[in-house]
Amino acid sequence: MADTKDQTRPAHILAHISVTDPKKYREYEKGFFPVLKPYGARFITYDDNVTVLEGARAEGRTVLVEFPSEEAALNWWNSPDYQRIAEMRRAGATCHSIVLVHAIADR
Repeated sequence: MADTKDQTRPAHILAHISVTDPKKYREYEKGFFPVLKPYGARFITYDDNVTVLEGARAEGRTVLVEFPSEEAALNWWNSPDYQRIAEMRRAGATCHSIVLVHAIADR
């Protein structure tokens, strides 16, 4: 089982959204990268056309961001700067899910 409190391991934010208003969502994107930087985050990728290997595929975009730790990810998520731009995301996209994925401990 993953040690979700080990702050020496990276954590990932995995989001699945559908952009409903591209203009509003672009405003979110403009603010997104500058808000990541202070938390040591690394934008890994996004994909508007994932390949589903099993299960149903909901339309939309999948986004993956890596943080140096769970603490850094949660500090970013809860920061006033991110919460301010998150309002733009909410106005320009439907959120299907945003999850924090913990790194597993060494085996």
